[in-house]
Amino acid sequence: MTAISICVERLPHGKDLDLPTHATDRSAGADLVAANATTTVLPPGGRLLVPTGIRIALPEGFEAQIRPRSGLALRHGVTVLNAPGTIDADYRGEIGVVLINLGEAPFTIERGMRIAQLVVAACARIAWQEVADLPASGRGEGGFGSTGLDAKRVGE
Repeated sequence: MTAISICVERLPHGKDLDLPTHATDRSAGADLVAANATTTVLPPGGRLLVPTGIRIALPEGFEAQIRPRSGLALRHGVTVLNAPGTIDADYRGEIGVVLINLGEAPFTIERGMRIAQLVVAACARIAWQEVADLPASGRGEGGFGSTGLDAKRVGE
Protein backbone atom coordinates (compact mmCIF):
# COMPACT_ATOMS: atom_id res chain seq x y z
CA MET A 1 0.00 0.00 0.00
CA THR A 2 1.10 3.55 -0.62
CA ALA A 3 1.70 5.60 2.52
CA ILE A 4 0.86 9.30 2.70
CA SER A 5 1.83 11.64 5.50
CA ILE A 6 -1.02 13.09 7.56
CA CYS A 7 -0.52 15.56 10.39
CA VAL A 8 -2.37 14.55 13.57
CA GLU A 9 -2.79 16.52 16.79
CA ARG A 10 -3.70 14.90 20.08
CA LEU A 11 -6.11 17.07 22.02
CA PRO A 12 -5.72 17.42 25.81
CA HIS A 13 -8.47 14.86 26.51
CA GLY A 14 -6.80 12.35 24.14
CA LYS A 15 -3.14 12.63 25.23
CA ASP A 16 -3.09 9.16 26.84
CA LEU A 17 -4.90 7.37 23.97
CA ASP A 18 -3.60 5.57 20.90
CA LEU A 19 -3.40 7.37 17.59
CA PRO A 20 -5.40 5.76 14.76
CA THR A 21 -3.78 2.38 14.13
CA HIS A 22 -3.94 -0.16 11.32
CA ALA A 23 -4.55 -3.57 12.91
CA THR A 24 -2.60 -5.42 10.21
CA ASP A 25 -0.20 -4.54 7.39
CA ARG A 26 -3.03 -4.82 4.84
CA SER A 27 -5.81 -3.12 6.81
CA ALA A 28 -7.50 -0.38 4.80
CA GLY A 29 -8.87 1.35 7.88
CA ALA A 30 -7.16 2.67 10.98
CA ASP A 31 -9.00 2.11 14.25
CA LEU A 32 -10.33 5.17 16.05
CA VAL A 33 -10.73 5.06 19.82
CA ALA A 34 -13.21 6.71 22.16
CA ALA A 35 -11.92 9.73 24.10
CA ASN A 36 -14.94 9.99 26.37
CA ALA A 37 -14.15 11.29 29.87
CA THR A 38 -16.25 8.63 31.58
CA THR A 39 -17.79 5.30 30.69
CA THR A 40 -20.90 5.98 28.62
CA VAL A 41 -23.91 3.72 28.08
CA LEU A 42 -25.65 3.89 24.71
CA PRO A 43 -29.22 2.59 25.11
CA PRO A 44 -31.01 0.63 22.38
CA GLY A 45 -32.13 3.11 19.73
CA GLY A 46 -29.82 5.78 21.17
CA ARG A 47 -27.25 7.77 19.24
CA LEU A 48 -24.25 9.65 20.50
CA LEU A 49 -21.36 11.75 19.21
CA VAL A 50 -18.23 10.11 20.60
CA PRO A 51 -15.04 12.21 20.69
CA THR A 52 -11.74 10.73 19.51
CA GLY A 53 -9.34 13.24 21.02
CA ILE A 54 -7.61 13.97 17.71
CA ARG A 55 -7.62 16.47 14.86
CA ILE A 56 -6.05 15.84 11.47
CA ALA A 57 -4.90 17.81 8.43
CA LEU A 58 -5.55 15.88 5.25
CA PRO A 59 -3.62 16.73 2.09
CA GLU A 60 -5.56 18.47 -0.68
CA GLY A 61 -7.25 15.90 -2.93
CA PHE A 62 -7.99 13.48 -0.08
CA GLU A 63 -10.88 12.78 2.25
CA ALA A 64 -11.20 10.58 5.31
CA GLN A 65 -14.18 8.30 5.78
CA ILE A 66 -15.48 7.14 9.15
CA ARG A 67 -16.79 3.60 8.88
CA PRO A 68 -18.30 1.09 11.30
CA ARG A 69 -16.33 -1.71 12.92
CA SER A 70 -17.82 -5.00 11.75
CA GLY A 71 -17.44 -6.71 15.14
CA LEU A 72 -19.44 -4.03 16.94
CA ALA A 73 -22.14 -4.22 14.29
CA LEU A 74 -22.36 -8.01 14.35
CA ARG A 75 -22.09 -8.61 18.10
CA HIS A 76 -23.89 -5.56 19.46
CA GLY A 77 -25.82 -3.87 16.64
CA VAL A 78 -23.69 -0.72 17.10
CA THR A 79 -22.77 1.13 13.94
CA VAL A 80 -21.85 4.55 12.57
CA LEU A 81 -25.09 6.40 11.91
CA ASN A 82 -23.94 8.50 8.94
CA ALA A 83 -21.67 5.85 7.45
CA PRO A 84 -19.49 6.64 5.82
CA GLY A 85 -18.99 9.95 7.55
CA THR A 86 -16.80 12.27 5.49
CA ILE A 87 -13.97 14.42 6.79
CA ASP A 88 -12.99 17.06 4.24
CA ALA A 89 -9.38 18.12 3.66
CA ASP A 90 -10.08 21.62 5.02
CA TYR A 91 -11.75 20.48 8.29
CA ARG A 92 -9.59 21.08 11.36
CA GLY A 93 -11.93 20.23 14.22
CA GLU A 94 -11.92 17.16 16.43
CA ILE A 95 -12.95 13.93 14.75
CA GLY A 96 -16.21 12.74 16.24
CA VAL A 97 -18.00 9.47 15.57
CA VAL A 98 -21.80 9.31 15.54
CA LEU A 99 -22.67 5.89 16.94
CA ILE A 100 -26.15 4.38 17.05
CA ASN A 101 -27.22 1.30 18.96
CA LEU A 102 -29.51 -0.77 16.74
CA GLY A 103 -29.18 -3.71 19.12
CA GLU A 104 -31.53 -4.89 21.83
CA ALA A 105 -29.25 -4.27 24.83
CA PRO A 106 -27.50 -1.19 26.21
CA PHE A 107 -23.92 -0.84 24.92
CA THR A 108 -21.11 0.40 27.14
CA ILE A 109 -18.49 2.67 25.57
CA GLU A 110 -15.26 2.55 27.56
CA ARG A 111 -12.53 5.18 27.20
CA GLY A 112 -9.93 3.92 24.70
CA MET A 113 -12.33 1.40 23.10
CA ARG A 114 -12.03 0.98 19.33
CA ILE A 115 -15.27 2.47 18.00
CA ALA A 116 -14.83 3.02 14.26
CA GLN A 117 -12.39 2.92 11.35
CA LEU A 118 -10.88 5.80 9.43
CA VAL A 119 -10.13 5.23 5.74
CA VAL A 120 -8.26 7.88 3.75
CA ALA A 121 -9.06 8.04 0.03
CA ALA A 122 -8.21 10.23 -2.93
CA CYS A 123 -11.14 12.24 -4.22
CA ALA A 124 -11.73 14.21 -7.40
CA ARG A 125 -13.05 17.73 -7.77
CA ILE A 126 -16.05 17.65 -10.11
CA ALA A 127 -16.43 19.96 -13.10
CA TRP A 128 -20.08 19.46 -14.09
CA GLN A 129 -20.84 19.50 -17.79
CA GLU A 130 -24.54 19.89 -18.43
CA VAL A 131 -25.77 18.11 -21.58
CA ALA A 132 -29.15 17.59 -23.23
CA ASP A 133 -28.74 13.79 -23.33
CA LEU A 134 -26.34 11.41 -21.63
CA PRO A 135 -24.32 8.94 -23.71
CA ALA A 136 -25.82 5.44 -23.85
CA SER A 137 -24.43 2.54 -21.80
CA GLY A 138 -25.04 -1.18 -21.73
CA ARG A 139 -26.81 -0.87 -18.41
CA GLY A 140 -29.00 2.10 -19.20
CA GLU A 141 -31.43 3.11 -16.46
CA GLY A 142 -31.52 -0.27 -14.70
CA GLY A 143 -30.87 0.06 -10.99
CA PHE A 144 -31.80 -1.34 -7.60
CA GLY A 145 -30.60 -4.88 -8.17
CA SER A 146 -31.12 -4.96 -11.93
CA THR A 147 -27.57 -5.93 -12.96
CA GLY A 148 -27.25 -9.51 -14.09
CA LEU A 149 -30.98 -9.89 -14.57
CA ASP A 150 -32.64 -10.77 -17.85
CA ALA A 151 -34.84 -7.88 -19.06
CA LYS A 152 -37.89 -10.18 -19.02
CA ARG A 153 -37.40 -10.83 -15.29
CA VAL A 154 -37.26 -7.17 -14.32
CA GLY A 155 -40.65 -6.12 -13.03
CA GLU A 156 -42.07 -9.64 -12.77
